[in-house]
Amino acid sequence: MRSVTYSMGVSLDGYIVGPDGDFDWTAPDEEVFRFVTDEIREVGVHLLGRRLYETMLYWETADQDASLDDSMLEWAAIWKPLPKVVFSTTLSAVQGNARLASGVLAEEIERLRAAPGEGDIAIGGATLAAEAAALGLIDEYRVRVYPVLVGGGIPFFPQRERRVDLELVETRTFRSGVVYLHYRVARQPPRRPAMGRAGQPSRAPRTRSRKTQIPGPPPPSAA
Repeated sequence: MRSVTYSMGVSLDGYIVGPDGDFDWTAPDEEVFRFVTDEIREVGVHLLGRRLYETMLYWETADQDASLDDSMLEWAAIWKPLPKVVFSTTLSAVQGNARLASGVLAEEIERLRAAPGEGDIAIGGATLAAEAAALGLIDEYRVRVYPVLVGGGIPFFPQRERRVDLELVETRTFRSGVVYLHYRVARQPPRRPAMGRAGQPSRAPRTRSRKTQIPGPPPPSAA
């Protein structure tokens, strides 16, 4: 089954965009850019929110920019034909090899998982990723941590009161100080009841009742 991945650059304090809307600190050097290019090769379809889609529109015509070097032209050659699904309530049309989402996020992901094809299902944009995370649809988090503190802005991780256990897949440190962290969501298999001798679910042994202290609500915090 195709994995749903969420990969972006993030500050050390956890933001993908600073409080002023700036993200120039995520500009990759040659080593990181080569790594990101190799990562996008593994993507089979990219899901984007409106803001990220509009930001990435430059790459639809980047091959006409004479100032780009070979590495950027290589990125453009990979990104331009990549199938994209855009989630927006305001756009009526999209450009290039993109289409507007025809259903809600969960339906689109279910359809893409079931469809024949290779490559990951990548999610771009914090709002869209937060919705996918809330639904338990993200399989892998791939974070490039930049050595900078921005003090606020748009967080990489959704602010949800929900615990998610992760398994470390890969880590890498670049010469620039950027650290790559690749985690996989730890999926717990459903528990099956223990079987008795006759092949029936066994019952828990009965115990004698005894007085116990029932935990009450926690005491109010001191203010």
